[in-house]
Amino acid sequence: MTHTEIIQEHLEKNGYITSFEAFERYGITRLSAIVYKLRNKGLNIDNIPLTTTNRYGKKVSFVKYTLNEG
Repeated sequence: MTHTEIIQEHLEKNGYITSFEAFERYGITRLSAIVYKLRNKGLNIDNIPLTTTNRYGKKVSFVKYTLNEG
């Protein structure tokens, strides 16, 4: 399977993914590029910006990609 196919399958099964999850589960480091390809294929994927505190007490921002069916 290609990285694009892996991420598409993950989104269809789970509904969302973050870059950390993509790296941790699949070793994929350029999730935004894959999401771009999937959007060009017609998938309706939204960005949800999130902020959290890392282990050093600093605020960090990241995106949660969600698949909208319909």
